[in-house]
Parts: sequence; C-alpha cells; structure tokens
Amino acid sequence: MDAPRVTIASPAPRAVIARASGWRLAAFRRDRGATLAALLLLALAAGAILAPWITFHGPDEADNAMRYAPLLSPGHLLGTDQQGRDMLARLLWGGRISLLVGVAPTLIATAIGLALGMLAGYARGVTDQIIMRSLDVLFAFPMVLLAIAVAGTLRPGVSTEMIAITIVLIPYIGRLARTATLSVVALPFIEAARAAGGAPVSIVLRYILPNVFGPILVYATTLMGLMIVVGSGLSFLGLGVQPPTADWGAMVADGRVVLRRAPHVTVLPGMMILLVSLLFNFLGDGLRDALDPRRRRQ
Repeated sequence: MDAPRVTIASPAPRAVIARASGWRLAAFRRDRGATLAALLLLALAAGAILAPWITFHGPDEADNAMRYAPLLSPGHLLGTDQQGRDMLARLLWGGRISLLVGVAPTLIATAIGLALGMLAGYARGVTDQIIMRSLDVLFAFPMVLLAIAVAGTLRPGVSTEMIAITIVLIPYIGRLARTATLSVVALPFIEAARAAGGAPVSIVLRYILPNVFGPILVYATTLMGLMIVVGSGLSFLGLGVQPPTADWGAMVADGRVVLRRAPHVTVLPGMMILLVSLLFNFLGDGLRDALDPRRRRQ
C-alpha cells in the first residue's frame, strides 16, 4: 500500500489569506476596548509627532510671570510648571521620547529575541543550550534592577534608556519564542516539510515564523506599555533623559518638589504614563483575541 502523499509547498490561495485577514480585522473591531485603545494611541502619537505645529509654546519656553499657573489658565490649557513652562507643550514633546523609548527598543528586542528563540527551538542540542543558558544569565536578574544596572554603566540619555530596555527584554521574548517554536516543530507538517527536502531556513521562515509570530506580537504589544513605565522610571532616577528635555518620567521627577503647591505638574505626566500603559494592555488583549480563534470560541 502506497504511503499517502503530502503536499506542503503550495502556498495558501490569495482569497483564503484575504478571508483570514478580514476575519481577524473584523474580530479586532468587535473588541471596542481594543479599538478605542488603538485610536487613542494613534491620536497620542499624532499629537507627539505634530507637537511643533499644534502647540503655541516651546517645551523649554519659560515665563516667570506665569509660574505655577493652574489648569485652564488663559493661554495655558493645562497650566504651567515651576519655571512657567507650558504643561501641554511639554506633555506632547515628552510623548515623543516616552513613546519612542517604549516602542523602539521593544521592536528591536522582539526581532533579536524571536530570531534567537526560533534558532534555539529548531536546532536544539548544543545550539539550544548555548543560547538559552546565555539568556538565563540575564533572565536571572529582576527586570527593573537589570535596566538600572545597565543604564548606570552608560552615559545618561535617550540612547542609554533604549539600550538598557532592549537588553532587558531579549531573554523574555527569546524564551517565549523558543517555547512557541518547540510546540510548532512537534507538529506533523514540519516533519512533512523536512521529509520533502525543505531547507532549514525555508522551513523556519515559511512554516514556523507565521505560527509563532502571533503570540510574540501580542506579548510585545503588552510589553510596550510596561517599557514606557520602565523608561520613565529610569528618567525619574536621573539615568535617562536629562533636564531640561521634556520626558514624562523626568517631568514627574521635576514636579515632585512642588507637589503640594502645584500638583498638576506631577499628576499630569504621571497620568499620561498610566494611560498609555493601560492602552497598550487593552491593545494587546484585542490582538490576542483576534489572533487566537480558539480563545474566541471559548
């Protein structure tokens, strides 16, 4: 009796891919919380990018006559700080750095961790041991303490924050990518691809990556909100952005000395950190539900 024939090389028809993409988009749109979170994040990002054109004051423009102006003051919708700088302008300009520090290092760490995790999970053996034991060295340290240690050895600045956050995230994403890869490698279609003479690189890129990318994307989206908190914490401690550059964490640090007299100087950037972190979490939940049909059926 002849063995059953297995066809694996032919890609899915475009119509099938389009229907799957449309189903996922529709599933995401049905999640009102995730949709609202995505729209708000886009609005905040647009406000940060367009800050030079939509604000009437510079982020470092001081006016001693308007120091400690409260909310809804004429010409200063969100008031001013202890140096008379417009809070709205500083929040928008600070959002440029805070969002960059949260998003860019996460994307870089995701690319590196995903590559290392898939390599370890597919190759196994000595390669797996070398990669995972190296990542375990970083994984052994608490996330925030490791970020502080890395940032403390470098010169304070935006690049220091990004380097510290990237190094901190690689072992977390790498371990998740390895676990997801191991679960996919054990499936029959991977064995069929090997039996058909598929090259390892081709198998990883065509069959493993599409199956592990969804969980990694959801995890990375959630981490973006957390990394904004970590980056703000580094700036708060003086290891990140330095005054007078506007950054939400640095603004909280500057405002804590006038908390009783002008609480809005600290509360407003603190609320922005909290809001953006929550929005990324809602966005991650929506992506998880849209990319995981089994979860939706539950």
